[in-house]
Amino acid sequence: MPALPRRVARFAVAGILAAAVPAWSASLPMGEADARHLLSRTGFGPTAADVRTFASLSRDEGVDRVLAATRTRVTAVTPPPAWTAETGPLRPAAAAAPEERRDFARRQALRVAELRAWWVQEMLATPSPLTERLTLFWHNHFVSSQQKVRVARLMYAQNALYRSEALGNFATLLHAAAKDPAMVVYLDSAQNRKGAPNENFAREVMELFTLGQGHYGEQDVKEAARAFTGWSLDRDTGTFLFRPRLHDDGDKTVLGRTGRFDGDAVLDVLLARPETAELVVGKLWQELVSPVPDAREVARIARAFRAANYEIIVPVRELLRSAAFWAPAQRGALVKSPVDLVVGALRQLDQSPADTRPYALAVAGMGQNLFAPPNVRGWPGGDAWINSNTLLARKQFVDRLARSDAVVMELAKAPAAQRVLLPIAPQLPSPPDADAALAIRTTLLDPAYQLK
Repeated sequence: MPALPRRVARFAVAGILAAAVPAWSASLPMGEADARHLLSRTGFGPTAADVRTFASLSRDEGVDRVLAATRTRVTAVTPPPAWTAETGPLRPAAAAAPEERRDFARRQALRVAELRAWWVQEMLATPSPLTERLTLFWHNHFVSSQQKVRVARLMYAQNALYRSEALGNFATLLHAAAKDPAMVVYLDSAQNRKGAPNENFAREVMELFTLGQGHYGEQDVKEAARAFTGWSLDRDTGTFLFRPRLHDDGDKTVLGRTGRFDGDAVLDVLLARPETAELVVGKLWQELVSPVPDAREVARIARAFRAANYEIIVPVRELLRSAAFWAPAQRGALVKSPVDLVVGALRQLDQSPADTRPYALAVAGMGQNLFAPPNVRGWPGGDAWINSNTLLARKQFVDRLARSDAVVMELAKAPAAQRVLLPIAPQLPSPPDADAALAIRTTLLDPAYQLK
């Protein structure tokens, strides 16, 4: 069903034309439609109570309240598995028996499954949904995957890093992510040494993490790889380790600048380029505003981002206050990711499952296996979330929720519940004589529920 994403997009366009979005005034309360839009883009599944609270605020007040609740340099509120505090060797000893190696691999598989369930629980429990949303955003920007890293505690540590700087400082995050042990393993930094440079990290840090394609050359990659030589791991502790004897301390020329650069110096060269801020702002635009960024607005916000020394809250605030964010055309313009759909539905339906493993599996079945993006580019998102395989999984998940009498009846009691569930006008309106429960079931199964 390759045409399905376009069909969903057509539903969105039809709903946009039908939706009544009131004229905006800076001094007036934003109302329910705006409140729902803001909360759906900055969190997971706004509840009717959330919408009522924010509806009485102006747009700027609403943005300020969302940002005031953000949390940086703190840990998750959900206690992580006890094994995340373990130390010791990353792998079985070279002389380990085959059975010991198989046991290690099975244990890591069980642990990462536990870690996925833990993260879903944190998304449900967090007092700052925007913090958790951006933790997921950075997971898909600075990509690593358990499939290659193979040590669950390293993936947890990386997740904790992304949460601590979710709305912190991008320069700090870039330097820390580059030395993160999971990243060192994933992009082969430990194999990068003087005389035999490995270019994997140097290439991806330019293409995917900072500059973007077309803003560097092959020689820049080669020279930068020399600067990152010696970055490694202590295999006995799993911590980052710099090995001076493996580092090439000669002159390098990167993006027209020459010096005896080490890895940190090269990262600073990349941060000094305007393309870095533009790439990050462009991706934040696609996360928060619409699939196609406005180049002029991106450039304007990127300049403010650099002027603020890469404080992440600056572009986030600018994007959330922009005319583009609030434009009627952006209502329902984004396809919900599997996390959006599953976590959002649980939040909106006031579900607090004691065991979140089935929901982590549901997310994976829809194409977003946490801690295992498909490749270094991460999940492509957008229309790619919906295809002939994932659509069935998405429909089955929502259908199971809609069949729960207790869930539906409780939601039906909430004032304006249907308006809270959909970002645009319904594509499958309820029969005129439908009771509240049937109306909610119809709404959950409406194609517009797949959008945000």
